[in-house]
Amino acid sequence: MTSAMVRLFPPRTPAAVLIAGWGMLGVVALLASALARLTPLAIEPLTTGMTPLQWALYIGWSLFNLYAEGYKGFQKAFVPRSVARAFYLARYPRPLHVALAPLFCMGLFHANRKRLILSWGLVIGVTALVTLVRGLDQPWRGIVDAGVVLGLSYGTVALLIAFVAVLRGRPITVSPQVPDGAPQ
Repeated sequence: MTSAMVRLFPPRTPAAVLIAGWGMLGVVALLASALARLTPLAIEPLTTGMTPLQWALYIGWSLFNLYAEGYKGFQKAFVPRSVARAFYLARYPRPLHVALAPLFCMGLFHANRKRLILSWGLVIGVTALVTLVRGLDQPWRGIVDAGVVLGLSYGTVALLIAFVAVLRGRPITVSPQVPDGAPQ
């Protein structure tokens, strides 16, 4: 598949579903792990009280992240590409790629140069932001984490819905962004 939009009907054999499912399950597990760690911190300011300014920031930041991270970041970019990569892997399995399917689906290896730079840049950037946010006191940390929790929740649901939609017959119309020369 090239950068042009191509309609790909992925394989739905039991083996293909298992391979693609393993990739998606791993990505969902990573997202769920982050949600499990951050949700209590995001809820804490609700139980300890906030000033009107802090409430406004809590609500505003949450809504902003729901849109920017959840809708724009996940639903419009990460989700379609991850699902495309999961079914690409199911079509062209290699033992190491299958073993590391969640990382493959996230575009962290066996991707074109641009995808590798963007994916690793995102991982490094998120790691740096997590480190900075850990140093914040409540309610500020909870305000930040509330937005992240909403964005991650939206993204996780969008990922599951998109994966099931492809299993039910929706074609894939985005590139898996694999390296030049890889099977298309």
